[in-house]
Amino acid sequence: MHTPASTPTAEPQGSTAIRRPQVAPPARPPVRSWLQPVVIALVVVAAFISCYVGLARAAKPHQIPVGVVGSELSTQIQQALGDSIDVRSEPGGTAADQALRHRDVVAVLTPQGTGRVSLEVAGANGLSTTTAVENLVSAYAHGAGETVTVHDGVPLARYDSRGLAGFYVAFGVTLSGFVLAQNILGLSRLLHLRHRFTVMAGFAVVAGSIAAALAGPVLGAVPAPFIPLTVALALLTAAAAFTTKLLGTLFSSVGIPMATLLLLTVGNSTSGASVGADLLPSVARSVSGILPPGAAVRAITDLSYFNGAHSVVPLLTLAAWAVGPALLVWARSALATSRSRRG
Repeated sequence: MHTPASTPTAEPQGSTAIRRPQVAPPARPPVRSWLQPVVIALVVVAAFISCYVGLARAAKPHQIPVGVVGSELSTQIQQALGDSIDVRSEPGGTAADQALRHRDVVAVLTPQGTGRVSLEVAGANGLSTTTAVENLVSAYAHGAGETVTVHDGVPLARYDSRGLAGFYVAFGVTLSGFVLAQNILGLSRLLHLRHRFTVMAGFAVVAGSIAAALAGPVLGAVPAPFIPLTVALALLTAAAAFTTKLLGTLFSSVGIPMATLLLLTVGNSTSGASVGADLLPSVARSVSGILPPGAAVRAITDLSYFNGAHSVVPLLTLAAWAVGPALLVWARSALATSRSRRG
């Protein structure tokens, strides 16, 4: 009996000819593979709570700049309050008022005759700072048997009664730059470096514009001029994005938690918004103005309430955090390309 030869079955058109076997995970994975992310997450939560709760718990006034009119009252205040206040002796009410509105001091104390003093504060410096000054001056007045009248010469905006709008704006903008960079790191094999940089720079401009429009004209919580505020927030976005990009490039999977600790945890908690910079411990106070969130909070406050009096340094700080990491990432990429061509 003749058996017909079996005809090979044709491969269906469009199907994949080669099927790669799936590799099952090892039955007993290395300890490091699961221990590292757990430890990193625990460090982040411990650092977050320690910074935000710990700094608020340890708030203590230190060298808060206060203008005092009259040499006699200046001496009395300095002797009574010590290092809590940095007494700035003012020759008269006009000079003291200018110092207050230029943000050289956070409050001005003026004698008003026998047994009475006037305290004018700049509420825009934040609730924690002005409250600390009021408590210190009240303690002095109580001991000296004097009466204090308090007046807010630079009040906060109507829709920012607690002075936290700048903090939330800075936090949100920092978070957006961080999230963008985290996603850009995953596109390293799909996008050329110049394209990634273009996306990050363009996003910074758009995010800064949206944040400035929402916080300012739309919600009325940040009364800074729109264009300067947009510049500040765009620089903050770029600083957060390029710093996260640099850390992720240099340290791989550990770089993202490092950026979380640097920007979202330490940077925001020491920014001087939720707890005034003059109330922070010495270490936190020393980094407050040099990290991007702290520089941004200072710029936002200066632009909103003090005509940008001291905004140049914070803006330059933000620019340095944006440009510096970008240059380092570019230099690392150029060096790697040069080595691959020689090899």
